[in-house]
Order: sequence, then structure tokens, then C-alpha cells
Amino acid sequence: MKKAETKAGKKKTETKAGKSPKIFVLDTNVILHDYRAIHQFKDNDIVIPIAVIEELDKFKKGNDALSFNARSFMRELDKITAGRMFGKDGVSLGKNKGRIKIEPNHPFPEGLRDLFIDDIQDHRILATAIWVRDNHPDRFTALVTKDINLRMKSKAAGMEAQDYLTDRVDEDVIQTTERELLDMDITDNALLQKLAYGPEGSLPWQEMFGSEPAPNQLYRFFWDGKDERPVCARYDAASERIVMVKMKSAYGIKPRNDEQKFALDACLNPAIQLVSLTGGAGTGKTLLALASAIEQAHEYDQIILSRPTVILGGQDIGFLPGDQKAKMSPYLQPLMDNLAVIRNQFRASSKEALRIDAMVKEEKLLITPLAYIRGRSLGKVFFIIDEAQNLTPHEIKTIITRAGEDTKMVFTGDIFQIDQPYLDQWSNGLTHLGEKMAGQRLFEHVFLRKGERSELSEIAAKLL
Repeated sequence: MKKAETKAGKKKTETKAGKSPKIFVLDTNVILHDYRAIHQFKDNDIVIPIAVIEELDKFKKGNDALSFNARSFMRELDKITAGRMFGKDGVSLGKNKGRIKIEPNHPFPEGLRDLFIDDIQDHRILATAIWVRDNHPDRFTALVTKDINLRMKSKAAGMEAQDYLTDRVDEDVIQTTERELLDMDITDNALLQKLAYGPEGSLPWQEMFGSEPAPNQLYRFFWDGKDERPVCARYDAASERIVMVKMKSAYGIKPRNDEQKFALDACLNPAIQLVSLTGGAGTGKTLLALASAIEQAHEYDQIILSRPTVILGGQDIGFLPGDQKAKMSPYLQPLMDNLAVIRNQFRASSKEALRIDAMVKEEKLLITPLAYIRGRSLGKVFFIIDEAQNLTPHEIKTIITRAGEDTKMVFTGDIFQIDQPYLDQWSNGLTHLGEKMAGQRLFEHVFLRKGERSELSEIAAKLL
């Protein structure tokens, strides 16, 4: 894991000899994002405003990740204090670490009392951070929050504010994951002829490269002087061969471009147990994953299609009418739409369509909110997680560690279309997954570029 970093922390991560440790005041969303955040600041001190504790109290009940993180943090804090009082200087976080304390609410200093009109928790947290800074003039103090609005308010009040960057992925890593498909010109057409039309459909990597590629590296080889379609291939580390990726179909769904061809190949390959499909709207991520799952339904005890429930304004689903199924229907409808596309490839009375109906009725194919599978052990399941960019790195880890024997997981999403207020393209779980799992034999990532939903959809995606 990376060391905790903020903008200032990147420039000055180590406390110099003779210098006092820095003080970081944590906002609620940092803890809800990473309940172990207090351990990521090296030997610097942590201050938790009492307003943060009050906000965490509202999250202690529930089965979602925020509730889990709130409860885990409070247990961690209770363990650290072990019956001790925080006192003036707080308590130690451990060997070679700083100290932590909970700070009561403090008002804004005289000159800032009219800056904000509303008496809300964000303003109480900011006022407490300013009080901590003013009472430690010899030490660097910063408010750490993932709320960009609070950072702007803090800067307006003259208070240093920084994002929590511990699990933030570097920009060049994101660009690399978008270029995992390498286009290569081949000068030896005979070699390419052997790969494309030879009996084995593969070649030892030594015949094509001077050094061994990374596992599941994707290639598109272009002929020299020949106007033919390029040859798509993948490096199979188990056999140490460059393997041609052929055109396949899955339950009536056929790839419309090379990236979709790679995506379907990855989803149909039993040796690749973890797949990440990223790309914009209409690129076919979820449709390809679902079609491949149904195609292989006989290999699994169950197919589960799920997505995180992101509700605007942080409201609970209780405000919606109806029972649990009715409440969740709007959030699961896009998944139902993809299933309908596959079913509509066949006549209503066909055995293929009837098979899909039977799988849904018997819950062999289950479409469910992600929150309702927490705690399950997923053995021999084809598990598709849609809109995975709205998950935190911790949530992604929690899901993958539920995988039992013979389980396959496919994560799909668009890292540039995030609905969670405290995640972005650098810190979301889907990006984190691509960075950490790159180079593993069981993992393959495909970035789908071209929208195939419709000509209108593609034009709108480019121009609007």
C-alpha cells in the first residue's frame, strides 16, 4: 500500500529532524472511504473533530460499505484507546506513528464568524481545524477531506485543505491501461501467416519478440503491404505462446470490433478468472459479459449480475414506494435491458429464450443489488459487477475475496462517469483493480473504445 499522501505530503512526506510532526484534521468522508486512514500518515498527528464522530454515528446501522467503514473505524478507535482518555495530547497510534485525539467543537475565530451562515457539520469541522491550526502556530496543519466543496470553503477561510490521496492511482497508470492493446506492424508476413492460419493458431513468444511479454498482453498485428484485417492475439503465459484471438459469439451476441472480440474472448476463457472491462456508454461491456455468462451457464451453479446502488442525495431507498423489489427496480433496470437484448435475439418460443426465462425463474440467473450479497461465499459462480467505477478500492477487494473455487468475476464500468461524490478516475476501485492486478495470469483488462449502441449514440458521445 502506498504511504498516505496529500498535495503537501507529496512534496514533504518525511518529518525532518528537529521539526515537529504535522497535524492532519480528518473529515468524515475520509474515514468512510478508508476506515484505516488514521494509520496512513506516518509519524504525523491526527485530529478527529467531534462533529465527525457525530456524523459517523448516523452510519453505524446498515449493510453497505459506508456503514461497515463507520463501524470498523469506531472499533479501531476503541482498540487504540483501550480504556485510556485522549487528554490534551491524545494517544499513540503505535510504534513510529503519531498520536490521535478527538477535538470538541470550536467556533470560528472572530474575523470569520460571519463567513458562513448555515450551522452545519462541515462548518463545525472547518472551524475546529482552524482552531487546531491557530493553537499550534509552530506546526503545519491541514484539513484532509475528499469533499471538493469543503476544500474550496476551507481555502476561502485561509485554511490549508488537501485531498486524501493514499489510494490514488497516477495519471500515467490510467493512460497505460487504456493502451493495453498494442498495434504492431509485422515485416515478416510469413510469420503472421503461420500465426493466423497455422494448425496451432499460436507461436512461441521467442519467434516474435526479444523479451517475454506480460501475461495476457493484447496485440493487433498488421500485415506488411497487404490490405487484410489485422490479426488479433494474446500472450498466454501458461503456454508461453502468442495465441490468436478468433472471432467468437456468445448466445447470439457477436463482437462488432476488435476490442469487443478481446473482451468476449476474456469472458469465455475459463483460465482467466478475473476480467475488467472499461469504456464509455454503449461500448458493449455489460452485454458481452452477460452473453458469455449465459453461454457458459452449464459450467456454473449460478450467474449473478449486480451493481452498486448509488442514490442521488444520499437518500435511503426507504423513501421509494413499494417492497424491496419495487424499490430496487429502477437501479437494476439497465441490467434487465441487457438481458432483454440477448433474449430478443431469438423467437419468444425458441428454446434459447425459454432457457433464459427458466434461469431467471429458478434464480440460476440472478439480478440483485450489490449490498445483498455481502457476506456470501461465491463458489462456482459467474459474477458480473456493473458500474464498478462507483466502488471504492476496499469494496472491490471485499468482493473479490468472496470468490470461491471455480468462480469467475467480471467488473465493468467507465472510470470517467462516476456517481459517487468522493471518488474520481484516480481513486475509484475499478482503476485500483487495473493497477494492482496488471501482470497477473488470472487477470485480463480490455478497454473498449468504440460505442456500438447506435450511430446516434456514438455521435452524441463524441460531440456533446
